[in-house]
Amino acid sequence: MRHIPIKLGPLALLLAVISICMTTLGILSFATARADWSLAETYADTVRIRYGLEARGQQFLSMAGEAVQGSAGLGGLPDTETDEEGVVWKVFTEGEYGLRVGIAPEEGGSLRVVSWRMEKEWEPDEDMNLWDGF
Repeated sequence: MRHIPIKLGPLALLLAVISICMTTLGILSFATARADWSLAETYADTVRIRYGLEARGQQFLSMAGEAVQGSAGLGGLPDTETDEEGVVWKVFTEGEYGLRVGIAPEEGGSLRVVSWRMEKEWEPDEDMNLWDGF
C-alpha cells in the first residue's frame, strides 16, 4: 500500500493563522466583557448608595416639614446642627459618600432648602512618580 504524503501548503498555514486570530479575539472579548461587568457593578453600587442617601434626605425634609407645621420647630430634629444664620444642617453618610442638607425656616410655616450637596471623600494619589519637566 502506498502512502500519499500530506503537504503543508497555504491552506494549512491560513487555517493556523485564522485559529490564532480567533483565539486572540475570544480572549480579548472575554476580558472586555469581564471589565464591563466589573464597571457596571461598581456603578450600580454607587447609584444604590446615592439614591439611598437621597431617600434619607427626603425623609429628613418630611420630618422637618412636620416639625415646622407643629409647634416643635426645627430645634427638636435629631442629629442636626444650627449655624449662626439659623440654618439647620444634617449630614447623612454611607461608605465614602455623604449628603449634606441645609434647611432654613421661612415665614408662613414653610422651609427653604439652602443646600443639598452630595459629597465623596477623595484623596489624591501621592505615590505617583510624575515627571516635573526638569
